Amino acid sequence: MKTLVICSGGLDSVSLAHITADEHQLTRLVSFDYGQRHRKELDFAAAAAQRLGVPHHLMDMRGIGAALSGSALTDDIDVPDGHYAEDTMRITVVPNRNAIMLAIGFGVAAANCDEAVATAVHGGDHFIYPDCRPGFARAFDAMQQAALDGYAEVHLHTPFVERSKADIVREGARHGTPFAETWSCYKGGALHCGRCGTCVERREAFHIAGVPDPTAYADPEYWATAIAEREAT
Repeated sequence: MKTLVICSGGLDSVSLAHITADEHQLTRLVSFDYGQRHRKELDFAAAAAQRLGVPHHLMDMRGIGAALSGSALTDDIDVPDGHYAEDTMRITVVPNRNAIMLAIGFGVAAANCDEAVATAVHGGDHFIYPDCRPGFARAFDAMQQAALDGYAEVHLHTPFVERSKADIVREGARHGTPFAETWSCYKGGALHCGRCGTCVERREAFHIAGVPDPTAYADPEYWATAIAEREAT
């Protein structure tokens, strides 16, 4: 199946790119610059495309991102520390982000005769992000069948939508994903901070998966404290 992968440069999407390259026909990676403070993730997406020998389409959505205000990812708002599943992480929602990106991805796929658009949304995203949930995925896929009816047949591929980030780590490791060449931290510093929700979730996923974590964290021990505090509530 000729498959386009939406790739941010993070652990999930880069793993999906490697898995897709092994199991399907990976045609291209599509990434988005929406003015995110952790824009350095896009360098990791570009590196993944080069490593896998496919084109990298970088879409400039900075104007759109500026209009989707109110998120700690795009505005001058502190990214909160703590576990990813805390209510505080709702400040990282960029409204309709995935819906917008997927709509563009489907257009690119249709124009290039691809058969599927793959995205690495997973079960850990459901609590915070509405456009990562199974219901959204089903509805979006149905909408795209209507949008492209008679022109192209492209389907949404969400292999992790009912699975955990630890499952992604296991599958990524099995397919040789170079995890050190991925970026998760929402703060976008020189190192992964180790304290924001994405860093805590990343570190926890490696721990649960039983896979060594090659990531350098500025605060490598905070994740255990964040998890303990969440479990105590």
